[in-house]
Amino acid sequence: MVVLGSKVLSLEEVYRVLFNGEELSLEEAALQEVTHNFEFLKKFAAKKLIYGINTGFGPMAQYRISESDTHQLQYNLIRSHSSGAGKYMPPLLTKGLMIARLSSFMQAHSGVHPEVVTLLRDLINKNVYPCIYEHGGVGASGDLVQLAHLALVLIGEGEVVYEGELRSTAEVFNQLGIKPIGIHIREGLAVINGTSAMTGIGLVNIIEAKKLLGWSCILSAMINEVVEAFDDHLSKELNAVKRHEGQNKVAAAMRNILKDSKMIRHRPDHFYKELEEEIFKDKVQEYYSLRCVPQVLGPIYDTLVAAEKIVVQELNSVSDNPVVDHHQENVFHGGNFHGDYISLEMDKVKIAITKLSMLSERQLNYLMNEKLNHKFPPFMNLGKLGLNFGMQGIQFTATSTVAENQTLSFPMYVHSIPNNNDNQDIVSMGCNAALMTNRVIENAYEVLAIQVMTMLQAVDYLNCHEKLSSFSHRIYSEVRAIFPKFIEDSPKYKDAKKIKEYLLQHDPEIAW
Repeated sequence: MVVLGSKVLSLEEVYRVLFNGEELSLEEAALQEVTHNFEFLKKFAAKKLIYGINTGFGPMAQYRISESDTHQLQYNLIRSHSSGAGKYMPPLLTKGLMIARLSSFMQAHSGVHPEVVTLLRDLINKNVYPCIYEHGGVGASGDLVQLAHLALVLIGEGEVVYEGELRSTAEVFNQLGIKPIGIHIREGLAVINGTSAMTGIGLVNIIEAKKLLGWSCILSAMINEVVEAFDDHLSKELNAVKRHEGQNKVAAAMRNILKDSKMIRHRPDHFYKELEEEIFKDKVQEYYSLRCVPQVLGPIYDTLVAAEKIVVQELNSVSDNPVVDHHQENVFHGGNFHGDYISLEMDKVKIAITKLSMLSERQLNYLMNEKLNHKFPPFMNLGKLGLNFGMQGIQFTATSTVAENQTLSFPMYVHSIPNNNDNQDIVSMGCNAALMTNRVIENAYEVLAIQVMTMLQAVDYLNCHEKLSSFSHRIYSEVRAIFPKFIEDSPKYKDAKKIKEYLLQHDPEIAW
């Protein structure tokens, strides 16, 4: 059970809810604070002009709303902004969104009735996923459109996915005995006015990207292993003179993976002695995609560490406007709904993971191209050259997918378009950034799956699996159980999908 309340919610706890199915509970003291905050706003708002309670929204805030219409105002806001388009967000991302919105409300600065947080908790624990469209909010007055679709479900309208089926919210609520929220003061504005869509997606992105980095370290170690590379480019001594944490972490992780390998070579045994040759058969230094892995993956490690810090800070922040402070007995108007923090971090992660996929593609190309490796048959073809094709066909998929990642890596953070009668004159596009990052990560898993397939074929071509490190041998054995060695040509799309699912579902177990 993960408890939400006074303690900071960690990424590890979010992981347990998202991937291990742990339930959320609400700390009683924190729930009392939510109640106190609501009661304060109810008293404070009487006969005062407060944005979004007795005014219109955005540029329409100059219009006073009569007391008799304030409840209808909130319903109108939810229904009018439930205007998304495109595909529904996958359930995993929707669950992340709900966790992020609930966490913001549990800070007790939004003036919502406690039934809002208890209903969000119940939807998360019962795996009821509101249907939220990918296209919508611009991420400045929050993820307005995405969160409006969440609010639509909270008031008992719209659609949800439950037990894998698309159903009406009212029908599922009736089946589960769930009661929709009512409108008390500002529940409509409170639900939609925040960064919780981009933050929830960002949480999933960080988790999946960290796992992806681990797999890239493993595959980079294994390619160095199967080509019998020298060990000094991974040495502690060489990397320590570069004072970047990520580079040194990656090098250490790769050394650990290869610590009992019988294939990695020690340079002094081969070159640090008197030699008579004028031209050396052994390559003195490996290509950059093998030799410079710590320098390439190191910045990606550091980027993910920094992004995790920012995303978790946002998760534990009050993402709303106005901010209701019952301790100071005041309501503060400002811009805490703005998504620039998440937008910028998602763009950084997107660029970093694109570079990771580019490294994977170059390593894959090295294995495929006999003119580069001088060790393997063309396209890792274990059959008859000319008649069979090996991995030739599926290499196109990897190349094409990396190209898409490169194009998707244009930053959203600098792509503001004013809208809302220029009230929202500079926006973050944070949800777009987070969703594009999610796609880049998904693409990268597809590329790495193809790299895994090729790597295993290389091991079998050399018949060297007994010489692999114990770590590499375990990965080889686990994947070979779902993807046997092949010689004759056959469709490979199902194999690639199975391996991608393996990578997504298994912790690479890198000791950072």
